[in-house]
Amino acid sequence: MASTNGSSNGQAQRAGKLDGKVALITGAGEGIGEAIAHKFAYEGASGLLLAGLPDDPLDEVKADIEEQYPGTAVETFAKDLGVQENAEAAVKAAVDAFGKLDVLVNNAGVLPKLAELHEYPVEDFEKLIHNNIYTAFHMTRAALPELQKTRGNIVSAGSEAGWNGSPQFAPYGPTKAYIHALMKGVAGEQGQYGVRANAVCPGPVDTSWTHKETGPMDADAEETIVFSTAFGRRGTTEEIANVYAFLASDEASYVTGALWLVDGATTIVHGLPGKQVPDEIRQEPEGKLTLRFQRASDPADAPST
Repeated sequence: MASTNGSSNGQAQRAGKLDGKVALITGAGEGIGEAIAHKFAYEGASGLLLAGLPDDPLDEVKADIEEQYPGTAVETFAKDLGVQENAEAAVKAAVDAFGKLDVLVNNAGVLPKLAELHEYPVEDFEKLIHNNIYTAFHMTRAALPELQKTRGNIVSAGSEAGWNGSPQFAPYGPTKAYIHALMKGVAGEQGQYGVRANAVCPGPVDTSWTHKETGPMDADAEETIVFSTAFGRRGTTEEIANVYAFLASDEASYVTGALWLVDGATTIVHGLPGKQVPDEIRQEPEGKLTLRFQRASDPADAPST
């Protein structure tokens, strides 16, 4: 049942879709991860473990959620989750803090560089493998025994780039295709334990990654990704988080092994149709969540391996 957090001081209404659920969210310090954390709290999650790298603003996100949603308990975990023992420790921290784990969100990932493949730095490729593949594998492997106990679920960050591949960041797409295949495989084998697994596949989203001032894209790449959508705009982090919340909830009880495109049709359109879209349709919708780190930092800041 929906509840409120005390409207007298302006706190947000609790919608209740995730009432009583405990979630571990990786990459929770900014961008889509921050929005997922806020959305889960908005939907009534009882406990959140926000995981990320030591320099991520996890404590700030924790404080924001605790202020806006007092009914949600929040803890943080700041280590490199691409290391097996750290991933296992993160899962243990969630269970120790909240007594169970219902949802794993594999959101952590990096896009450190845009370059043609023959010029792509090997060290940046290694960052992709470590942060996008190793982290998802270790977190999924570590979380499954706990998710089997609760008949929980996993929602992982795929990408439209994992469907089609993308020039200038050709090595990135395959790391997301791995996520797509991983979730399908997990869905097939873990159904016998009542565990679901799905992936959300965003297109261009309004985060630091997709702005030339804060991310790896130049002006031409930025224009291309924006106008390659049917709406002529980026998605918002809240729009992406809304899909995560649905898939994590019991409303999606028969959804498993699915790849949910949330991409403004960028995977199916041709050319730059967004240039023809009227200004009023290009406007991003006004969301319900109060976020600080939608565009917070340089996504190239990733651990060397």
